[in-house]
Amino acid sequence: MAWFSKEKKLTSKATTPATPPAPAKKGEGIWNKCDGCGEVVYKAEWERNWNVCPACGHHDMLPVRRRFDLLLDPGSFEELDADLTPQDPLAFTDAKRYRDRLRSTYRTTGLRDAFVSGVGAIGGQAISLGSFAFEFMGGSMGSVVGEKVARVIDRAYERRIPCVVFSSTGGARMQEGIFSLMQMAKTSAALHRFRAVRKPYVSVMLHPTTGGVAASFAWLGDVVIAEPKALIGFAGPRVIEQTIREKLPPGFQRSEFLLEHGMIDAIVPRLEMRDRLAQILSLLA
Repeated sequence: MAWFSKEKKLTSKATTPATPPAPAKKGEGIWNKCDGCGEVVYKAEWERNWNVCPACGHHDMLPVRRRFDLLLDPGSFEELDADLTPQDPLAFTDAKRYRDRLRSTYRTTGLRDAFVSGVGAIGGQAISLGSFAFEFMGGSMGSVVGEKVARVIDRAYERRIPCVVFSSTGGARMQEGIFSLMQMAKTSAALHRFRAVRKPYVSVMLHPTTGGVAASFAWLGDVVIAEPKALIGFAGPRVIEQTIREKLPPGFQRSEFLLEHGMIDAIVPRLEMRDRLAQILSLLA
């Protein structure tokens, strides 16, 4: 059985948009409570600020397509590989069949998988890019996600342009077993090929970036940057504490801790990310 498939012809059912949310009751859905400081902010203001709390600067999750709107030159994004869809090579079932979970998540999010890729431009510089969509099964990496990441890198190699990947993921997708873990080697090999063209690979780590993604291409960037207070690491803090039976230092695995210990190159707030990426690309590309 194939690990993933390419949709040759979308049926009317496949092109159905995501299920619209139920109508909110009067007064509901117009406010957002910050997870960082507890401040209640008018939702429209929250969204205008790209899901960053205006009171404390807490960075909430940002949907993948809004991230592209924030970062890329207007009208420059061209999505590619959107027809790749995951299969169920292991016929995996836990509380729910994997194929049913994929179907229901598609109906909810409108996404085929947890990664959106293509080409675009930042500050006039053409790039090959991709971003994880944490809203799809926690941004987990299966065979389709790994294939799309590898294609982002290979496309940068073929076109001799920089590569930028935004990671936000819980790691490898358990429902695909070894097929998901194989993507660590596939993406790392693609990066090894890309080095030959001497163009920059910029890895941007968002909250959270963990598991097999952190252990492979996310930490292999020529420049590695992160958003403030992002959780970044292989295993989570609770797992590590239970394993070593010791209390971890305050802020362990947060981007500030990693910057202090030389594991990443910079922390860049979301509203400054476009300008910083444009600067990096102008210097290195």
